[in-house]
Amino acid sequence: MPRLVDQALPLQDWTVLSLRPRGQHAGLRAAAARRGARMLALSTLAITPLADTNARTALAAALAADIVLCTSPNAARAAAALAAPRPRRNRPWLAVGSGTQRALHRQGIAARAPARMDSEGLLGMPQLADVQGKTIGLITAPGGRGLLAATLAARGATVRRADVYARQAVALAARPRAALAAALQRPARVLLVLSSGEALDALLAQQPPPGLHAVAVVAASARLAEAARAAGFTRVAEAGSARPGALLAAAAHAFGA
Repeated sequence: MPRLVDQALPLQDWTVLSLRPRGQHAGLRAAAARRGARMLALSTLAITPLADTNARTALAAALAADIVLCTSPNAARAAAALAAPRPRRNRPWLAVGSGTQRALHRQGIAARAPARMDSEGLLGMPQLADVQGKTIGLITAPGGRGLLAATLAARGATVRRADVYARQAVALAARPRAALAAALQRPARVLLVLSSGEALDALLAQQPPPGLHAVAVVAASARLAEAARAAGFTRVAEAGSARPGALLAAAAHAFGA
């Protein structure tokens, strides 16, 4: 029997491209290392908390709603910086995924998250099945998650939206751009981890180097997988959630050793 150290890991010698904002690559880097891959940080978006009067007023209204939804860990952290959320008996808090759920738990909020960690999964939760006449606070950012507000309004709810942070496209610096070009000399061994359509758009807007569309893509949802195909990627796999481990496990199953 071969020794464990002699056995190839699922993504041995692969390069994993992370489009997470700066300072948010640690989870994916650790998950990549466990599978034998290296990670290249390509932050194409910057997170800017909003602290103006409009944001504070909108957040206060959202926090007073019958049900509160939080769409990302960034939203949870930005909201806490504006006004520490306080649990209220019989008012459900819902998170779009486990990362957001953990961020809320650290603030003392016992939020629930769906098994399918995207907008469709959130909308399928029993707490949102009958919302006629209810108010729903949506803690989020401009852009993204438009399906939530539209569907909840169609179900008869009044949505109180609070944009508490903004995502801004940023240009890749010379060093990560050069590292990307070097990795793309072997595009068959490059994996793009996709958990944000905006991050992908920001990357593609920067005249990406030749070979990018030949890399493998693992998407955090069916919607993002379809966005990748629409953008010209052909090697696309879909994960069950946006957790780093789930994303790379799906990639290893689809493309790895």
